[in-house]
Amino acid sequence: MHLRPYRSLRDQAYDAIKDRIITCEFKPGECINEASVSALLGLGRTPVHQAIDRLMLEEMVQVIPRKGVIVTPIILQDIMQMIDIRMINETHCARLAAVRAEDRHIKSLANVLDRAGSAIGERDIRELMMLDREFHQLLGSASRNHELAEVLRKLNERSLRFWFISFTTPDHHHSFQRQHEAVFDAIRRQDADAAEGAMREHIEAFRKSVARHL
Repeated sequence: MHLRPYRSLRDQAYDAIKDRIITCEFKPGECINEASVSALLGLGRTPVHQAIDRLMLEEMVQVIPRKGVIVTPIILQDIMQMIDIRMINETHCARLAAVRAEDRHIKSLANVLDRAGSAIGERDIRELMMLDREFHQLLGSASRNHELAEVLRKLNERSLRFWFISFTTPDHHHSFQRQHEAVFDAIRRQDADAAEGAMREHIEAFRKSVARHL
């Protein structure tokens, strides 16, 4: 018998609110009321308040005097600056992963790609978004640089709702799957130059897609 890991009410509130922000159920620029959110989630005000404090630190919400809690608006210039930072750090991460990845990383990355192929067939947008996050987090782990992995985790978390907005057509899903496969193939072959180049192409494609849709 497998027991589910314990999750505090604060963590439950955090996950639920964040999921609604990422999938734009809570829209960019929307004011969210703690009491209403508490009622929606069936949780108390305290864990909701704690979750919002955490989301504020992650820049997913803002607290505006006399207005309350606002879902952070989407500003194209800010997104492009964030993508610039990803370009610098994530291409280096791919290079490190090509040199440092262990068998367990290779197996996990292959598993994510297999599941993503199934999700594309089912047109499961939410699952594809979660698998994209998992793929990039695994690359951070494969780099075996904890500090770099944490920087990339935060950047990718902030990128998720842009992913959700931008990638609504099947051709995007197929092209991004091919890009992930190119990164994976280079890492499996321990080709650092190819891994860096494939990641650069992937992030540039993300930049172009965001620019088209926002």
